[in-house]
Amino acid sequence: MKTKEQILQAVKDGKKSSCLDQRDFHRLVCFFPVSEWPWFDLGLTEGATAPKVEELSPENVLRHLQSDLSFAFSKALNKRGISSSFMFEVISMWMWVLDDPLADWGEEHYSMYGLPLYKAVAIKYELPNPIGVDSGSEDKYNEEN
Repeated sequence: MKTKEQILQAVKDGKKSSCLDQRDFHRLVCFFPVSEWPWFDLGLTEGATAPKVEELSPENVLRHLQSDLSFAFSKALNKRGISSSFMFEVISMWMWVLDDPLADWGEEHYSMYGLPLYKAVAIKYELPNPIGVDSGSEDKYNEEN
């Protein structure tokens, strides 16, 4: 798993958010003090209170991953293309943080709203998998249906 220093260095070296709304970085900064958020091109809303910085640990990352994966499955199964594509980037970001090769699946595995990646992550990390034995590429997940 990456350290905070490795993540911050990657961002300083030019790693950018993969989402138009920066939803991946919005989730990632929970592990960083507000003073480091500008590196992520984020800031605290005027008048808002700085959140408590969470410890970057495998347990905390997996907790966030589980929540985000559940949301990703929900968006994919409801054929919400934009939301699911953003969540695909969020899940890929968590895989990057965990130094997991699933981070490199990329667009070729985005078929069917990202379900193949979501299923692979769910199985690997023993998280809920609402599509069961389906691969995610079945016709019932096709947007024409």
